[in-house]
Amino acid sequence: MKIAIASGKGGTGKSTVAANLAYVLSRSRDVVLVDCDVEEPNLHLFCPAAAVDVPVTTPVPAIDPARCTFCGECGKFCRFGALSVLKDSVLVFPELCHSCGGCVLVCPQGAVREVPRTVGRVACSRPLPRLTLVSGVLNEGEVQAPAVIRAAKMLGEGHPLAVYDAAPGIACPVIETLEGSDACVLVTESTPFGLHDLSLAAEVVEKLGIPAGVVINRSDGEDAPTVAFCREHDLPVLMTIPFSREIAAVQNRGGLICRDLPGWEERFAGLVRKVSP
Repeated sequence: MKIAIASGKGGTGKSTVAANLAYVLSRSRDVVLVDCDVEEPNLHLFCPAAAVDVPVTTPVPAIDPARCTFCGECGKFCRFGALSVLKDSVLVFPELCHSCGGCVLVCPQGAVREVPRTVGRVACSRPLPRLTLVSGVLNEGEVQAPAVIRAAKMLGEGHPLAVYDAAPGIACPVIETLEGSDACVLVTESTPFGLHDLSLAAEVVEKLGIPAGVVINRSDGEDAPTVAFCREHDLPVLMTIPFSREIAAVQNRGGLICRDLPGWEERFAGLVRKVSP
């Protein structure tokens, strides 16, 4: 069972829901929590523990000057500008490479080979006896977030239950996270921006054919437009978390509301029953 936690916009409380959901799940079964928000991973703040790092590499082209005839085929093929063929040299821009391998295939002289390039790392820890945390961390300035997300998810493979915390938005990192998920929890807030971006995220999970439900976070009691949208699109409202100074204080110090506030473990247990058999 693979459960993704996603949202259309940042700051809605995905990490809060993911961390508390994983904590409650770990009370009765083994679970792996995968932080797929590799540009700003923060689940380690809720689940601190010593971690082991594994580097993440992607293949990028290297040119053999003894074979290269500067024909330009590799540069013509690359749609990302990672190769520029000059009169007597080939410039390689590894930061732009998307590791498709096409330049190796089209080179008539076999002058292009691939070499590994480190773009990030994956940190693995055991904060609780039945909870494993896997955090993807993209190196600063890199753009290959999907590669780090794939590596993080791969480390989580083999576990009977996985919770994926996706990046905000609906771009490639989110699609990579959602790939292969059995269910998705969309976290939103009862604001016009929250509703607008929820509609975008809901369209994505519908296109991918992933069953989804909604958690309304920081509710101010004015949830009618969000509830109406969910009803119209057959999205069950799984839980509502109120706008609360007490909850904010727990989160700000890296706490878990299901552990530190009375009644919330039962509420998240109810969420568990709705999304996991």
